[in-house]
Amino acid sequence: MTSATTGWRGVASEDQDELPDKVSGLLRARSRRLLGDLLAPHRKGIMVLTAVIIASSGAGLAIPYLVKVGIDAGIPPMLRGEGTGTLLTVVGVILAAAAAQALTRQAFLKMSGRIGHQILLELRRRVFDHFQRLSLSFHEKYTSGRVISRLTSDIEAIAELLQAGFDGLVTAVLTMAGTAVLLLVLDVELGLVALVPLPILLLFTRWFRRQSAIVYRRTRETVALVIVHFVESMTGMRAVQAFRREPRNQEIFERLNDDYRQANARSMRLIAVFMPGIKLIGNLTVAAVLFYGGWLAFHGEVTVGVLTAFLLYLRGFYEPMQEISQFYNTLQSASAALEKLSGVLEEEPAVPEPRAPRPLPQARGEVRFEDVRFAYVESMPILPGLDLAIPAGQSVALVGSTGAGKTTLAKLISRFYDPTAGRVLLDGADLRELDEPTLRRAVVMVTQENFLFNGTVLDNIMFGRPGATERQVREAAQAIGAHDFIASLPDGYHTDVGKQGGRMSAGQRQLVAFARAFLADPAVLILDEATSSLDVPSERLVQRALRTILADRTALIIAHRLSTVEIADRVLVMERGEIVEDGPPDRLVAADGRFAGLHRAWLESLS
Repeated sequence: MTSATTGWRGVASEDQDELPDKVSGLLRARSRRLLGDLLAPHRKGIMVLTAVIIASSGAGLAIPYLVKVGIDAGIPPMLRGEGTGTLLTVVGVILAAAAAQALTRQAFLKMSGRIGHQILLELRRRVFDHFQRLSLSFHEKYTSGRVISRLTSDIEAIAELLQAGFDGLVTAVLTMAGTAVLLLVLDVELGLVALVPLPILLLFTRWFRRQSAIVYRRTRETVALVIVHFVESMTGMRAVQAFRREPRNQEIFERLNDDYRQANARSMRLIAVFMPGIKLIGNLTVAAVLFYGGWLAFHGEVTVGVLTAFLLYLRGFYEPMQEISQFYNTLQSASAALEKLSGVLEEEPAVPEPRAPRPLPQARGEVRFEDVRFAYVESMPILPGLDLAIPAGQSVALVGSTGAGKTTLAKLISRFYDPTAGRVLLDGADLRELDEPTLRRAVVMVTQENFLFNGTVLDNIMFGRPGATERQVREAAQAIGAHDFIASLPDGYHTDVGKQGGRMSAGQRQLVAFARAFLADPAVLILDEATSSLDVPSERLVQRALRTILADRTALIIAHRLSTVEIADRVLVMERGEIVEDGPPDRLVAADGRFAGLHRAWLESLS
């Protein structure tokens, strides 16, 4: 991934106050795009939700007005001995309004919950799918802890917004707007007194919104760092305990955890200023309205019912401001999370799919490098200009010192990376012209640390060809000599391999990987240090399997152990990205060059 790729996308994890305004605007714009895209399929449902919540808010706003009617129109007839009919009617209407509010509220919560969970389901699916499609270069830079943070804490922040935040905001806005109108309808003069603090509230809320945006972005970043360190410590526990790194890891974790605590403490300090401030302004307004309204009522300019309704409405006017403050907390946390998720989803694969894929019905396995240049970092070229032809069906061993470019060559053939310049061809087709399924059917790589997924031995071998039958899996295992050890397992092919194959030895895991590759039946097989971690007995088992699996297919073997190299048709010796020796193993040994020196050193190590 180039620096241009990370660009402003990579700054989602930075504090907003440290970003240029243009970059901050881009972050917000991409977050809005993602949110709009997620909400688009639910437009009709959102319209229905809007109607339901309007009805619910309307029913709630009617109750204080009905109380005013009951006091002004229902109590005087009772005092005159004319009966309780009017008051009972008003009480009945109040009960009906309360029931309507409860029913519409219930309907809103059910519908909003369903839509919210559907949006979260789609978001998780998109993020997981996109992480799988991103190139190897991205995953080599983006730690597993950050991946987990995106899929857990960030999505949980958005879940909280969808499940509770919007509900509180919509209800609060409708309540405040409706209350303001009704206050002016009931009595303009008293209504203006009640609304005098509104500009102060708006300025206060604006200040809180800006400050909380900074604080919650910092909170999302610090919790991500805590998760990253935790995941890396747990996954590397063997090395942690072997090198007694626990104190240092604990020191780092405590520092990161304290950063997270400080970020949360700063957010709580903001809330501690904002929420009591809103409450204070509301109580002062109620006191002012009570005093002025009492004076008006004493002089007969307003009724007791109007004053009572005013006080009830004011209680409902300022309480939603606290809902809005809570919404801002949720919103800022979710916005910071949404920026990170949108940044990941807009990350383009470094090895993009071709727009018009070239068909390759049956790959033969001819591989060609034409003036290939490549560098992970521009200033440090790995391959300065490689030309290489490997005929179909030939087994080629790559040897050389660490950093010579052997594994890079394998990654280019597998198209985990694209060359900086030049072309890598398979049967005459540029790899960039082949779609992913075609390339993965034709080229398979087996490494020294083959990953076994949780599940059975059968599942892990079938991974090479998902549509294979159990009989075909058994035949593949028999062909490479893995059947006997698999059959001896407690449940045979249905034995659970454990976490990352932990219940099996290194040699057994490698044989399972070879059975998987044999079942996939690729035209080109790449073995990257496939036997370097094995003991001698396990290596002999794997050597026998190799002779079967390499037959009649193109193979690229990267190995330090020359016992593996001996089965190759051809040896390439690499130094600094260039091929310095090329030929059959026997001829290179006789030529007394670099490979001959490596061969002598290997023989001496065996004696």
